[in-house]
Amino acid sequence: MLALAAAAIYGTGDFLGGVSSKRSSVWAVVVVSQSIGGAGMLAAALLSREQFPSLQAVGTAALGGIAGGAGVVLLYRGLALGRMSIVAPVTGAVAVVLPVLMGIVRGEHAAAAAWLGVALTACAVVLVSAGPGEHLPDGVPCAQRSRLIEAVGAGVAFGLLYVIFARLATAPVLWATVAARSASVPFLVLVALAARGSLRPARASLTTIAWAGICDAAANVFYLLALRHTLLAFAAVITSLYPASTVLLARVVLRERLVRVQWVGVALALAGIVLIAAG
Repeated sequence: MLALAAAAIYGTGDFLGGVSSKRSSVWAVVVVSQSIGGAGMLAAALLSREQFPSLQAVGTAALGGIAGGAGVVLLYRGLALGRMSIVAPVTGAVAVVLPVLMGIVRGEHAAAAAWLGVALTACAVVLVSAGPGEHLPDGVPCAQRSRLIEAVGAGVAFGLLYVIFARLATAPVLWATVAARSASVPFLVLVALAARGSLRPARASLTTIAWAGICDAAANVFYLLALRHTLLAFAAVITSLYPASTVLLARVVLRERLVRVQWVGVALALAGIVLIAAG
């Protein structure tokens, strides 16, 4: 139940971040939400009285935070400009594939279920890109596959985050997450300034942005609690279903409509996540 709550809240946070990015600069949304989420994790770390991690663990967490921050930028942009029902499952599927492939390169053996999940994910990317084109807010035509590039890029970044964070298995997780956010926020600010992106969110989006950051922090807490009460594999499988809540909210709130072949692709992406995590 804790892992299921983490999945639902992660997906809700992504939905809120994507909605906010439709109204404000994606840079403003990411920086503000990441700052709020980092503050929430800092409060959780202080309340937990965890031992502060080693400098090596802090450095590793910082690298993971930069990778995760880059992934959030790509994800929120994809969610803002594309169909959430497509972007979220593809991002989640690719994020799970990368750690499996890295494990194989290192000589680890994946189960048949994981290979099936990889195959389903590849098919899903093809199917979800087969739908009609979309349009940007200013009316400029935009092919659906352009949003898939951002979805895949976000998935690769999140996959790197998973691989890097795997080296923090024995580190105090709450403080490691604080270190990650402490690195990602300045990194994102510098990149936004270099890209001349606005860091000032629209006033109408402040509440939604704040809730996106709170959801992200809360989901981390639920996931960490789940790991204390169940096996890592069980917690990871359930939490990896977070795109399902993003898709559901996009369907109910935004009334997103997909053609039949795209719904098949979404289903394959979600099935691929489960099989890869289980394998």
